[in-house]
Amino acid sequence: MVLSIIFVVWYMTEKTLSINHIYTFRRELFYWAMVMATFALGTAAGDMTASTLGLGYLTSGVLFAVLFALPTIAYWRSGMNEVGAFWLAYIMTRPLGASFADWIGRERTLGGVGFGTGPISLLLAILIVCFVTYITYFSKESKIGNG
Repeated sequence: MVLSIIFVVWYMTEKTLSINHIYTFRRELFYWAMVMATFALGTAAGDMTASTLGLGYLTSGVLFAVLFALPTIAYWRSGMNEVGAFWLAYIMTRPLGASFADWIGRERTLGGVGFGTGPISLLLAILIVCFVTYITYFSKESKIGNG
């Protein structure tokens, strides 16, 4: 419901949901509202399928990987709107990541691999910093890295 409200208000206000057109402060606020909502709701969705529905973390991760792939396939095969395909896939990244992170981090008695949530969180934080640094300083599109 929260995601729907953000999408509706964003579209009614800005007449676009494209991330390629986020160049005003207000659009940036809508984008970050969407990010915050998808993080909270995505984690809850991953927990719901793993625990409440009893699928377990690995099966939930596979389920969300399939759901993540569907908009991409629909875009390639049937010409689905690229903005709609992007946002559907984007929304699925949250429960996908949460399910696999929980599977790797949680104890074996809880259906996980048992590496611990602390080490997994640290590893993922390091990877995110590395990817953001790479994109910021070394990508062809980067104005910072290419002067």
